[in-house]
Amino acid sequence: MTYTSNALEGNTLSRRETAVVLEKGMTVGGKSLKEHLEATNHARALDFVSQLIGRQRVVAEQEVLRLHELVLEGIDHAGAGSYRTVPVRIAGSTVVMPNPRRVPYLMRDFSDWLQSGSALHPVHFAAEAHYRLVSIHPFIDGNGRTARLLMNCLLMIHGYPPAIIRPRDRAAYLGALETAQLGGPRTAYDSIIIRAVDRSLDIYLDAAGDGAGRGRQTAASPAGILLKIGQLAEAVGESVPTIRHWTKLGLLHPAQSTPAGYQLFSTEAVDRCRRIQVLKGRRLTLAEIGVTIDEFGEAGGRS
Repeated sequence: MTYTSNALEGNTLSRRETAVVLEKGMTVGGKSLKEHLEATNHARALDFVSQLIGRQRVVAEQEVLRLHELVLEGIDHAGAGSYRTVPVRIAGSTVVMPNPRRVPYLMRDFSDWLQSGSALHPVHFAAEAHYRLVSIHPFIDGNGRTARLLMNCLLMIHGYPPAIIRPRDRAAYLGALETAQLGGPRTAYDSIIIRAVDRSLDIYLDAAGDGAGRGRQTAASPAGILLKIGQLAEAVGESVPTIRHWTKLGLLHPAQSTPAGYQLFSTEAVDRCRRIQVLKGRRLTLAEIGVTIDEFGEAGGRS
């Protein structure tokens, strides 16, 4: 969550680098102090979200301000947890944000709405809260990160997993927001949030180990079993990067891809990997193997 939310705002720390900063307390060479602070601050804000989930069912203005304060702590001392007093523009956008004089009143109304117990479905309620907050744009900086923290806090309070907006979806996400803010349809924006929640649900169900997250995917395998890339690699004694490389070259063909983007392979892919290993042992190049192996069938092959 920290990696993706910061990446959407231009932070260049990779997911692995973010993990190094958060889990080991180490700095990453060539990265700015601000980028390191954005990672540690977001993680602290997530800790605050966890506390909120455990003790209350509604979120008010003071919690939104505290989230923003945590996001910008050490980065913008004057602006952290404070409403803007100057006009703002989003680079490259024609959306006109509210006059700064109106911000305190708009936020008071927003807080009242948050506490009103909306009749909306929890996912739509969280998405609406995110949309309303970024449209008020109450802060000089950190509006997007604060809005996503608020959205995910509301989702988790109601028993849903967080909606993680992937960096690859940045353009679609920002474009959908702008379209709605300019008076266009909200369909694309709502769809992005709903799909993000759905991906997270699949991840949680798979992690639970009950198979529920894979129920729609087993039909593609004759044996009813699909292997993750790591499981396939272990079964044939190869590394995950090797399996990924063979797949990229078209030597292997995933049976399914999950909504979260994970590739799943049928058990027949094990036989195909072993055939590739045999051909490599005969000193064939991967290009030659690509031509030869198709004589032995498609995704699984015959050994």
